[in-house]
Amino acid sequence: MTIHTDVVIVGAGPVGLFQVFELGLLGLRAHVIEALDRPGGQCTELYPDKPIYDIPGVPVIGAQQLVDNLLQQAAPFDPVFHLGEQVVAIEKLTDAEWKVTTSVGKAFHTKAVVIAGGVGAFEPVRLKIANAGNHLNSTLFYSVKNPEIHHGKDIVVLGGGDSALDWALNLQPFANSVVLIHRSQQFKAAPASVDRMQQLCANHEMQFLAGNVTGLVESNDVLCSLEVMSPDGVTRRVELDHLLVFYGLSPNLGPMANWLIDRHRNQFVVDPQRFQTSQPGIYSIGDINFYPGKKKLILSGFHEAALAAFAIKEQLNPGKKASLQYTTTSTLMHQRLGVDGSEPDQYAA
Repeated sequence: MTIHTDVVIVGAGPVGLFQVFELGLLGLRAHVIEALDRPGGQCTELYPDKPIYDIPGVPVIGAQQLVDNLLQQAAPFDPVFHLGEQVVAIEKLTDAEWKVTTSVGKAFHTKAVVIAGGVGAFEPVRLKIANAGNHLNSTLFYSVKNPEIHHGKDIVVLGGGDSALDWALNLQPFANSVVLIHRSQQFKAAPASVDRMQQLCANHEMQFLAGNVTGLVESNDVLCSLEVMSPDGVTRRVELDHLLVFYGLSPNLGPMANWLIDRHRNQFVVDPQRFQTSQPGIYSIGDINFYPGKKKLILSGFHEAALAAFAIKEQLNPGKKASLQYTTTSTLMHQRLGVDGSEPDQYAA
């Protein structure tokens, strides 16, 4: 199967979805290839209900709701999603065309490629304790896909980063009890989250325990408690119904590691004016790219997607500068969006 398109986007996380929208505004057609079985990337797979507070104009939004909104925003441009497929090869056909091949044998002939693969293929860092795998998704969880199953439970959360703190705080009002366990008093989380956790502990509304998990205790083959060694060398037993482990992600570029594109560690180096990689015609946006001053924020990825779209438009039309038109006033933008031009105020510039 050979598919012809203007642009292939690798990755359907929030930044990849917004790239569809920005390309569509410029009249460019996109196909999106995603290794997971649904759009959304980490937001959908690992923390769909995690609140996000730094999307401009939106004080707070759940990760899955953000993905749903981005899909709705991109819908006028009819993106085609190829889910459960991984890009295994990119081959240059001519100076103006690339061939992208996926793990199921599809071939795309495209004028430009945008890599929006987040951290690449990823999986949560696992709890390295014997028999931990026996309790996966019954009493031991590496993500929260349905928060309600944890309501009324005695919950232990492992980790000291944003995900661990966020879920401990979000589940605290609904759980019977919450205990946060981290190896030290030093956290890699937002200071406001740490302050809130400490205040809840001071009010005896949750507990924090410094230490390392050394063993799992089972009753009738069901995980019922943890053995935790504290910094003073004392081992304590912590009872639980559910164990949530947030030790971070283990990134893996997978086949992308073999692509002949300049890298800075596990990120693709780009020109921050166009977000083009060392290979003309291949662009990279979001967490997977690198340039001086890079910040791994969704809002930064949105900015990168906008500039990449204009760069691609100019690449596909040599010698012709892509004109900037505002969705609030442009008749052409309204036509592409399929909206009534008399009601432009609901659309951002």
